[in-house]
Amino acid sequence: MRSLFALALLVATPAFAQGRTRIPTPESGSAAPIGASTPQQPAFTVIVEPVAMMIAAFDADGDGKVTRAEFDTGLKRSFDAVDTQHQGWLGYIAYSDWQERWMGDRNTVPSPFEVDRDGDNKVSFAELVERFDLLFKRFDADRNGVIERKELVTIRPQVMMGPGMGRGKKGRGPN
Repeated sequence: MRSLFALALLVATPAFAQGRTRIPTPESGSAAPIGASTPQQPAFTVIVEPVAMMIAAFDADGDGKVTRAEFDTGLKRSFDAVDTQHQGWLGYIAYSDWQERWMGDRNTVPSPFEVDRDGDNKVSFAELVERFDLLFKRFDADRNGVIERKELVTIRPQVMMGPGMGRGKKGRGPN
């Protein structure tokens, strides 16, 4: 066993003998690389929910703001684009098509089960409006009746965790 340990140390010796390579840093006055943190600006993650991307697409005049009128018109336009039979409701499969078209994926929130309040396995436009009214209120952080782009993004600081932090003893799962 000792000879195996000695052999492992002997094999690893060249790796420890290598010099350190200096990582180039940006010249003073130049911008830091994208995603890099500085003492003044810690690293962060910008998150945009799929429904927020959809709401941003409702900005008809391109001013970076979505008024309540633009929101209502955009929601109706998006619903009508999938409700080709003009029934006033979407089955769950058609609702999933709507989600994929307007939010990028069939499994985005709000789910059809969340929107279908009466449990008839259909999402009516009225049910969609009811749910999206809550979303408008949630995203309109300053309550001025207009959703600005900055209200549609979530900025989260990156939490740097050391080895084992948050993962129990020595990083091997729960205690």
